[in-house]
Amino acid sequence: MINKLFEKNEKIICISLIVIYVVTNSYCVQNYGIADYRSGLINTVFSLVLIILMKYSNGLPYYGIQKVSNTKKYLYFFPLVIIATVNLWRGMDLSKSLKEVGLYFWTMINVGFIEEIIFRGFLFRMIAHESQQKAIIITAVTFGIGHIVNLFNGADFVSTFAQIIYAISIGYLFSVIFCKSSSLLPCILTHIAINSLAVFAVRGNDVYICICSTLLTIISLSYAYYINKLK
Repeated sequence: MINKLFEKNEKIICISLIVIYVVTNSYCVQNYGIADYRSGLINTVFSLVLIILMKYSNGLPYYGIQKVSNTKKYLYFFPLVIIATVNLWRGMDLSKSLKEVGLYFWTMINVGFIEEIIFRGFLFRMIAHESQQKAIIITAVTFGIGHIVNLFNGADFVSTFAQIIYAISIGYLFSVIFCKSSSLLPCILTHIAINSLAVFAVRGNDVYICICSTLLTIISLSYAYYINKLK
């Protein structure tokens, strides 16, 4: 039943998922904050809904929930480890309580999973019916520009602009990984690490932010180029 419903309304469902997620998460950030059980609970429910949709529509493997068969070919995803640690490059802020860290992790684990599934899973698969290359570009740009919502959640312009730039690059890399490996697990784990480790981030000035954005962009695009060359 879910499968037939999804096939007939794939575009509406994909767009609705993105809109609902953005609105819901913005509400959570503005009213509860990230390190709050309500934000964690709401995002957990959203994650469960996505799992049910995937399982009973086209199946979990179709949306990338499966292992990578040959990690050696992908350099054991070492460049992703570098990207994942970006929020620790300037040191670690250990001033948060264990409760705050736990709640922050709870929310961000779900956020990383959700964003990968709706952008690289549902949206990518929908567009890929027409063109895989088009799907890579559109999902990368959409994912990056989607971070503009952070401006309305209190972020400053420079950090938001830098985030949009490197998010497009990382989004492009993740889409390429999904295309080549048929797995979203490396992307999900990296996304979760980036989000979760932000709780320990030591904020730098605008110059530092721009340098980090540039490095992330170079690493992401270079690694994407390498993966694109794989047979």
